[in-house]
Amino acid sequence: MTATAFHTPFEALPASLPVFPLTGALLLPGGRLPLNIFEPRYLAMIDDALASNRMIGMIQPNMANPDDNAGAGTDAPVLYSVGCVGRLTGFAESDDGRYLITLAGVCRFRVLDEVATTRGYRRCSVSWSDFEADTQDPPQRIEGFERDRFETQLLDYLKICGLNVEEGAVSETPDERLITSLAMVCPFEPSEKQALLEAKTLSDRARVISTLVDLAVASASSGGAKH
Repeated sequence: MTATAFHTPFEALPASLPVFPLTGALLLPGGRLPLNIFEPRYLAMIDDALASNRMIGMIQPNMANPDDNAGAGTDAPVLYSVGCVGRLTGFAESDDGRYLITLAGVCRFRVLDEVATTRGYRRCSVSWSDFEADTQDPPQRIEGFERDRFETQLLDYLKICGLNVEEGAVSETPDERLITSLAMVCPFEPSEKQALLEAKTLSDRARVISTLVDLAVASASSGGAKH
């Protein structure tokens, strides 16, 4: 990503992270994720992040293997192996004791192990080695991306989902921003969200999301809409 006063170089990314397991929540590099924090353990996590490097790892529980907790206990389900770290860029307190935060996606990570903590939230040691490209400026145009065809299918998909989006807003959005935003906000299944997260490149992610949109539109046309 383009360097700013708040930019964290790839080589300075931390060896361990507090992680926020949340089913269906997807953060991607370059994306922004608003969150409403109210559980005491996660309020503590935000306090600690604000006092440190302001970094929090977003990751999904792997509900495909709900019994594989590796001894973590019933309140600590097994996690997917890949998540995305976000930097706290927005913070506000509510009158009823919640934190309203925004995370800016920085880089994906791979979980190596879980680290014992005393503050209630979970922490993992992580590897960044597979995802250095996440910290570089992405291409605004995706090579081989059939943009016109995708937009046509996308507008049908958004109608199926009950999402009202102006056609002009879609057509004017650069490829990278469109794919990142759609992957994060569309109501895909958790496993589909994980596939989008783990797509190796932006081109791969575009192919995955195109397939998901095509399948949803075809399913709705045949009377079997799943979304």
